[in-house]
Amino acid sequence: MSEPKYDVIAIGNAIVDVMAPCDDELINLLGMVRGGMTLIDEAEAERLYGMMGPAREISGGSAANTLAGLAALGVSCAFIGQVAEDQLGEVFAHDIRAGGIAFDTPARAGEPATARCLIYVTPDGQRTMNTFLGASQFLPASALDDEVIANARVLYLEGYLWDPEEPRAAMRRAISAARDAGRKVALTLSDSFVIARHANDFRALLAEGQIDILFGNEDELHTMTGERDFEAGVAILAPQVPILVITRSAKGAIAVAGEERAEVAAEPIDEVVDTTGAGDLFAAGFLAGHVRELPLATCLRMGAIAAAEVISHYGARPEANLTALMDERLG
Repeated sequence: MSEPKYDVIAIGNAIVDVMAPCDDELINLLGMVRGGMTLIDEAEAERLYGMMGPAREISGGSAANTLAGLAALGVSCAFIGQVAEDQLGEVFAHDIRAGGIAFDTPARAGEPATARCLIYVTPDGQRTMNTFLGASQFLPASALDDEVIANARVLYLEGYLWDPEEPRAAMRRAISAARDAGRKVALTLSDSFVIARHANDFRALLAEGQIDILFGNEDELHTMTGERDFEAGVAILAPQVPILVITRSAKGAIAVAGEERAEVAAEPIDEVVDTTGAGDLFAAGFLAGHVRELPLATCLRMGAIAAAEVISHYGARPEANLTALMDERLG
């Protein structure tokens, strides 16, 4: 294989996060599920935005957040995702390119508008998300350049985007392009509700050997395997994929690669401000170690360090110098 142009290329939702602090009373008043993620339509997005206090807007989306962390760690990255020809589409494109990530997917004309996620953050750092997926659901397979995908060491797929038909077809095409080029494919399961609808697809991808690295959390592990016991779930899923990575919030994380198993504790921080993007940045730290062929335990530790940084402030993108943090914590 030729030396790849990119270390990681990701396909995911192109979403602008609109974040504001709030109290628990507002969560109850609006009838939202505290700590959950609810899909909403554009009218509801406008209503909830009107109920928000002063907000910050920053480009988001799970896979895009992971790339932001990777780019901050000096990893060369590219992103594929769909925005509309509107103001939020311009915000997304500017932010991701400003972070050093290649982004060349043409904006989509007409309705619907660019996706946005309205995130209400309570004083304990818990985030309640309301997502209007908009244009991101209409990423066509024709937007992909197979040569660009073949020119990346790892293809990283966001499970959330498996839901709509067009992006699902695009990701299947991307998997084929990566496989034909002998590249690795990573998948993040994203959420239990995604697995509930597409578990058969995900299991088929694993059975066919299409996935090299699988990221999930404890709830997603349970949904994939039907096992409530953590170790029983790991015993079922780990043999199905070359590398399994499961995060456990305050209990840390594990990774299993064949006969090798590594575990890491959560990194200590002074205060949890906002848990938005914790899993995304964990994946960033892990992949940054993986593409550099570092030991499994080191990859896990890098994930934990990156996740701890992002939950110490508002927003799903790193604010501290991640490279300096890694040097300091890893010694």
